[in-house]
Amino acid sequence: MTTPVTIIGAGLGGLTLARVLHVHGVPVSVYEGDASPAARAQGGMLDIHQHNGQPALRAAGLFEEFRGLVHQGGQEMRVLDKTGAVLLEEPDDGTGGRPEVPRGELRRILLESLPPGTVSWGKKAAGARPLGGGRYQVTFADGTAVTAGLLVGADGAWSRVRPLLSAAEPEYVGTSFIETYLYQADARHPASARAVGGGGMAALAPGQGIQAHREPGGVLHTYVALRKPAEWLAAIDFAGPGAAARIAGEFDGWAPELTALIADGETPPVLRAVHTLPAAHRWDRVPGVTLLGDAAHLMPPSGEGANLAMYDGAELGRALAARPGDTEAALAEYEEAMFARSAAEAADAAALLEILFGADAPRSLVSFLAGAGQPG
Repeated sequence: MTTPVTIIGAGLGGLTLARVLHVHGVPVSVYEGDASPAARAQGGMLDIHQHNGQPALRAAGLFEEFRGLVHQGGQEMRVLDKTGAVLLEEPDDGTGGRPEVPRGELRRILLESLPPGTVSWGKKAAGARPLGGGRYQVTFADGTAVTAGLLVGADGAWSRVRPLLSAAEPEYVGTSFIETYLYQADARHPASARAVGGGGMAALAPGQGIQAHREPGGVLHTYVALRKPAEWLAAIDFAGPGAAARIAGEFDGWAPELTALIADGETPPVLRAVHTLPAAHRWDRVPGVTLLGDAAHLMPPSGEGANLAMYDGAELGRALAARPGDTEAALAEYEEAMFARSAAEAADAAALLEILFGADAPRSLVSFLAGAGQPG
């Protein structure tokens, strides 16, 4: 190709694409809204799967670096009811296919694998418009702009590139997560630490749940789930002093070691409302532009989001490198395969949301795990 690939978004998917293209000698530029790699927390643990995330890292030439990040014991999983009774426990025996790694560290190795200057920081996309001939102009919040010969939107749920291809917009699914942390948990919060165990824990009931994961250094990272309308959540000041107590109040009667994961949280609770694009979201081929990751197929959390984004990036990079003289054929090949896999994963993600928080929770999750294996 004669012009660099322009990627909007330096998340895992965009960086995997950039790395795979770099490995194949294809010029690439990445634009990211964050002011720097350390501008904000990058989330908690990710389980990287054998069928998508791991092949993507192999394609990027970073598999051994990835193995060095694995959190031993992180694949342990337990399911509890609201009394704290353990209904199912699956140990991490080292044979599972979804090793856990810190998201921020995975992003770090991807960034460090790219030539200096590949990523331009502080470039928050404000909009994109076609210039004709398969070329596009992306404008940034700082007033600057860039012209792209091949534009890839890797800019997440609220993508500014997506409108070039699709009128679809994310819709709230009726469930939200509230994120909290406990630190030095074994010493300061021993009961909660025992309830979570060595890996992941899900304590569930119809319409609500407390899910937590043990991270390195004795950190308990919790996502509290509530099926509530957007208006109910909007009435809570999550930055205010009473937010944690307000959320914990929705779990009256639950075991104290579980509610402490909320009430004793050592960071302000952060609302993560769950949104989705249509399960079979797709678009007609438009010259010179495509999407990957949440920009293309936002879905409820299922453990697949980061894996799919990285696999998208690797597959798009592979297709472009294999067809240096026919970009449009490469994009068409990539999109058709991506549409099929993302539609299947989105359907599974919607079904998992009902397994987790539907009328039969938590027994529905126990049955699912016993019959189908670990979600995601």
